[in-house]
Amino acid sequence: MSRREQIRMTPEEIRSFLGASKTMILCSVSASGVPHPMPMWFGIEPDGAIVMTTFTKSQKIRNLERDPRVSLLVEAGEEYADLQGVVIYGDAELVPATDQVVEILLTVTKRSGAVGSGNDDAVRAGVRGTASKRTGIRVRPQRIVSWDHKKLGGRY
Repeated sequence: MSRREQIRMTPEEIRSFLGASKTMILCSVSASGVPHPMPMWFGIEPDGAIVMTTFTKSQKIRNLERDPRVSLLVEAGEEYADLQGVVIYGDAELVPATDQVVEILLTVTKRSGAVGSGNDDAVRAGVRGTASKRTGIRVRPQRIVSWDHKKLGGRY
């Protein structure tokens, strides 16, 4: 078995790893073609789509309007033997409708631990004011690359 196969995460491990992570790096493509990496809080929809929001006038949205290709990175670990990560490749779908942005903000806010369960209406009311200034981003994974060096048991 190749080392690559040994460290690849299973779909269940990927879900668990992403579920335990709060911040994801969104890499869009700038006008000059240089990657534009930015940290984002994110949510995961039931179908596996990754969602997040940002201000409509942000550089990220300008980049995605021009070129929807993105890569998303979540990583962890301090020592080589502990490194873990997931990279998701896909195209960003921009979601400008305020009601949909509110739902994305609800997903992200609940996942971040900022509010408990059962407060959906209160969260919706709380985020509605900012939602009109924001655009949602939805990425349906087209390709996923993962690694978990812990699976090597300390052998490099």
